[in-house]
Amino acid sequence: MELGLVGLGKMGGNMRERIRRAGHTVVGYDRNPDVADVHSLRELVDSLPAPRVVWVMVPAGAATQSTIDELGELLE
Repeated sequence: MELGLVGLGKMGGNMRERIRRAGHTVVGYDRNPDVADVHSLRELVDSLPAPRVVWVMVPAGAATQSTIDELGELLE
């Protein structure tokens, strides 16, 4: 399985590592470039084969809404 994970804070970062240890490919994006595998949501989407799976782990509210809005424009 290949998936994108948005939000690599404490929970998201740990989930990325656990999923990788299980043998899956995870491409992670975070606003913090020190922990991100890619530097934009566009790059995240472009790095995943179709059909794309993206897991969003960001705080509720405006952060989630803006992330979903942007992904909605990038994903088919």
